[in-house]
Amino acid sequence: MPKANFITIGHLSKRTGVAVSALRFYEEKGLLHPLRTGGNQRRFLKSDIRRVSFILIAQKLGLGLAEIEEHLAQLPEGRNPTLTDWQKISRAMREQIDEKIRLLNRTRNQLDQCIGCGCLSLAKCQLYNKDDQLGLKGPGPRAVLD
Repeated sequence: MPKANFITIGHLSKRTGVAVSALRFYEEKGLLHPLRTGGNQRRFLKSDIRRVSFILIAQKLGLGLAEIEEHLAQLPEGRNPTLTDWQKISRAMREQIDEKIRLLNRTRNQLDQCIGCGCLSLAKCQLYNKDDQLGLKGPGPRAVLD
């Protein structure tokens, strides 16, 4: 592969705004797979700029590193991902994102009144959770999690 396709860790850091230490962490977690030179220096594909951008977006969406790694494992190694490659990941992520949106909406809607924890500590709980019916469903904020 031509040298022009590779960049240093410093260049990747500069292009993505991610600290070098974080890039090393991503490598350690299996999210990035740099090549090593004869002098043991890391060399990244230019397409790793997109991988790091994906990691940053996925983290903002609330995905954990294991989930991100699972999605990135679907991308080809050694070549730039195509639009089709990214679309496969996008479709796989939609369900997770939609579920997070549903949870956020339920939480937002409940926070104005009650988070459905079954605590019975508020006078209003007799209206929203009479006789602690939510407590019968299990611990925690049942109105939000169920």
